[in-house]
Amino acid sequence: MSKKEGYREVLTGLMDEFLKTDNQEAIREYLASNSNLPGPRGNLELAYAFADVAESYSAKHPKEMWAVATGLAKVSASEAPANNPKELVPFCGALAIGALGSAHEIFRQNAFAILKKLTYDSRWRTREGVAMGIQRLIAKQGQKTLKELDNWVMKNEWLAMRAIAAGVAEPALLKNEEIAKGAFALHKKIFAQVLDAGERKSAEFKTLRQALGYSLSVVVCAVPDEGFAYMRQIAKSHDADVLWVLRENLKKNRLVKNFPDEVAVVKKLVS
Repeated sequence: MSKKEGYREVLTGLMDEFLKTDNQEAIREYLASNSNLPGPRGNLELAYAFADVAESYSAKHPKEMWAVATGLAKVSASEAPANNPKELVPFCGALAIGALGSAHEIFRQNAFAILKKLTYDSRWRTREGVAMGIQRLIAKQGQKTLKELDNWVMKNEWLAMRAIAAGVAEPALLKNEEIAKGAFALHKKIFAQVLDAGERKSAEFKTLRQALGYSLSVVVCAVPDEGFAYMRQIAKSHDADVLWVLRENLKKNRLVKNFPDEVAVVKKLVS
C-alpha cells in the first residue's frame, strides 16, 4: 500500500465518523499531526488524498463534504500560523474546495469566491492551496474556470493574479490545447497589468513577480510559437520587472533544452 493509499484509508474512516457525529475535529487533528510541519515541505500526498476522498464522498454527501472543506479553509492564521502543524488544515480545505467546485455545479461559484478571498491570506501555503484548488477546477471545468479567472485579473490584485499564474502553470493540464491557449492569454493579461503598474514596491507585487519568474516558461513550452513571439515583444518594453521575469524564465531547463535557438534570441534582447 502506498502512502497516499494509506492516507485515503484512514481518511475514509474519519469521513464515516464525521457523517455520524458532524464533528470535524478528528479530521483536523489527523491532518495536523501528519502535516510534516514545521519543516520545508508540507505533506502534499496527504492533502491530495484528502481532496480525493472529499470529492469521492461528495457523490452521496455533497453538502456535508462542502461543510468539511469550507470549515477547514476558515481556520485562521491566529489558530494555525505559518509553519505550524495546523497550517496544513486550511491548505487542505482550499484544495478540497477546488475539487468539490469542479465536481458539483452548485458549488462552483462559491468555490471561486472563497478561493479568491483566500488568495489574500497571510500564509503562503494557504495561497498555494488556492493555486492547487484552481488546478482541480481546470482539470474538470477547463473553459468555465479560465473564463472565471479572467475576472480576477484587475488593477493591483497582485495576489489573485499570482494564484492564476501558479494555478495554470501545470504541464499536465497544458497538454490540452485549449487550456494551454487560455493559460497563455491569462499570462498576457497579467503582464499587461504589470506593464501598466505604477506602484511596484509592495510585497504582493513581488510575490506575483516571483511566480511569473517560472510560470511563463511552463506556458511557453505548451504554446512555443506564440509564447516566444510574445517574449520577444515584451522584451522590447525595457521594463525592469518584465526583463527580470524573462531572464528568470530563460534559465529554466524546460526552455533551454527544448528551444535553445529561441532562448538565444530572447536572451540577446534582455541582456
